[in-house]
Amino acid sequence: MTLLLVGFVGGILAGISPCVLPVLPVVLLGSAAAPSPDDSDPVPTKPGRLRPVCIVLGLTLSFALITLFGTLLLAALHLPTSLLRWLGLAALVVVGLAMLIPSLEQLIERAFARIPQRHITPRGSGAASGFVLGLALGAVFVPCAGPILAAIAVAGATGTIGAETILLTVAFAAGVAVPLLIVALAGNRLSARVRGIQRRQRLVRGIAGVLVIALAVALTFDLTGAIQRRIPDYTASLADPLQTHVTVPAAAGNGSLRACQEAAFNAEDNGLTNCGRAPEFAGISKWLNGSPTTIAQLRGKVVLIDFWAYSCINCQRELPHVEAWWKAYAPFGFQVIGVHTPEYAFEHDTGNIASGAAKLGLTFPVAVDNDYRTWTAFQNVAWPAGYLIDAKGVIRHVSLGEGKYDRNEQYIRALLTTANPDVELPAPTDLADDTPTDRQRTPETFLGIAKQQTYDGSGDYTAGPHTFTDAVAPAANRYRLSGNWTLAEDDITANVDARLTLTYRAREVYLNVGGTGTLTITEGRSTRTVVVSGPPDIRTVASHRSSQNGTVTIALSPGLRAYSFTFG
Repeated sequence: MTLLLVGFVGGILAGISPCVLPVLPVVLLGSAAAPSPDDSDPVPTKPGRLRPVCIVLGLTLSFALITLFGTLLLAALHLPTSLLRWLGLAALVVVGLAMLIPSLEQLIERAFARIPQRHITPRGSGAASGFVLGLALGAVFVPCAGPILAAIAVAGATGTIGAETILLTVAFAAGVAVPLLIVALAGNRLSARVRGIQRRQRLVRGIAGVLVIALAVALTFDLTGAIQRRIPDYTASLADPLQTHVTVPAAAGNGSLRACQEAAFNAEDNGLTNCGRAPEFAGISKWLNGSPTTIAQLRGKVVLIDFWAYSCINCQRELPHVEAWWKAYAPFGFQVIGVHTPEYAFEHDTGNIASGAAKLGLTFPVAVDNDYRTWTAFQNVAWPAGYLIDAKGVIRHVSLGEGKYDRNEQYIRALLTTANPDVELPAPTDLADDTPTDRQRTPETFLGIAKQQTYDGSGDYTAGPHTFTDAVAPAANRYRLSGNWTLAEDDITANVDARLTLTYRAREVYLNVGGTGTLTITEGRSTRTVVVSGPPDIRTVASHRSSQNGTVTIALSPGLRAYSFTFG
């Protein structure tokens, strides 16, 4: 009962938060608009009584399902993370056009006609089109991320959905529905009682349709986010006490952090913007190269939080730039905190992390985030990822992946100058950008059974020992095995006569491998041997002057464990 009550109250607070303001006019006018004319009512003057209920029902239903299962579904289908949002925006445009074009709305209504609805959605009520409008709104609906919504989103993103999470989601959705339903019913009753509105239903429908399309355009260009960021979250102080009843790390931002991450994921440059207040570090098990600190203690400094993993080749190309910025700007109020969040099981080992940091020459403090709690607090999605925070503790820019180092350094310098207008900064750093530019480059290739997607051979690719007999080269961007191997979730272990053949396109190919032994690498007529000793790390197995197609075969000594291929 406590969980249900907390979820319901949290939902009500989310439903009255400033982040909901952009959708309220659409809910209000959408509920006030009468359905399009048809044979049953050639000139409707009043909206159906069920229309506002169906709008709110569709909104809360799609919002709850997408929050809980959207991330897992898109990941399972290997679809872009922003797909559902774009589908929602497209649906909004269709619904807006339907309000302007009666024949289009009638098509939407007829799509629901086969559903038994004699006692649910009477003909001419506009309930079906209202439900579709609600579904579209729910796909783009982003209430301010308080502790309840953060708990639901984290559970959905990490696949830890249990009975308590579902109950919390239902209670939260019901709470959100209350203020939205009040607004919807107000619009509906106003239209039903005021004769002036009844006589001008065509105009009301037109205004509502234009407003729905305008909302879709505003969401596409994040105009709503700009408005939201100017309005203080007056519900934050009310929501904070709820966190004691929900197990969830501090959530960042008010929906704007997600927008900043989506912009970075889509390679969009929004400049220095307001991405929400930076969350605190959480669950840090150890600090390297420095003493424990907090975001609050760093207030007054410009801070870069850089998420990385020591065996990640993308991180290894990015981190020298971060180290150069740290050395250049630390005397002028700049702080770097590297958050090491493991991608593989072996990256949980603190000794391996320290060795990896030393190998890369990192001198800035590193927070060991083995339980993903700081990763979750920042709602992070990639390695490497950088969160640039100004002297007031607000995240101003998010970068995902490699590249654009000149731009990122300009942002660092701009924030340092804003914090101290009299500062005299040194010249910008001058490191070469080695980010690969070949768009046809082979993507990261995982070998463990949990993540592999590009195995191209015969035999049973399941956990345990197996003998593979494939001798023919695999298809492009795929790999095959031969000899004896033991397959596991994260890795494959070489046994007798173990060979691994990869067909690729890249300038450089790296194999993440650990143990003690040798790699015998054959490509064309060239054969060479690489000695392997120590914890897993990347070893170069192919290198060329420019990106090209190739096939490489690697014989591994028994006992070596291979995890993945990465490419440069």
